[in-house]
Amino acid sequence: MSSSRLTHRAAGAAIGAGVFIGLTLMSAAAAAADPPVPPPCTAAEMARVMSGVSFETSNYLTAHPDVNDFFTSLKGQPKDQIGKQVRTYLEANPAIQQDLERIRQPGADFRQRCGLPATP
Repeated sequence: MSSSRLTHRAAGAAIGAGVFIGLTLMSAAAAAADPPVPPPCTAAEMARVMSGVSFETSNYLTAHPDVNDFFTSLKGQPKDQIGKQVRTYLEANPAIQQDLERIRQPGADFRQRCGLPATP
């Protein structure tokens, strides 16, 4: 093969590689610029989120027997009394309130993102 032909092939390969790299970088930049698609607002997704919240709540209550005992003691009481007792307990224990709010946050985020009413 002549050196002229090799030079043309090398130049063509370099240009092709440059175009390929350029297109790859542009598509990567475009993909990075697109916001992530939020998970769907389906019953299955809600169940998945809420099962995670329930799992973390269970772990928290197991690790904090005093908190577990308080919530267990509410069993069988009228709902209007339970709400008041929970508010009083959490106001007296702000660290516990923050922990439980953090655990429940994925459920609140799901509800807000999907236009569902917040839970009390």
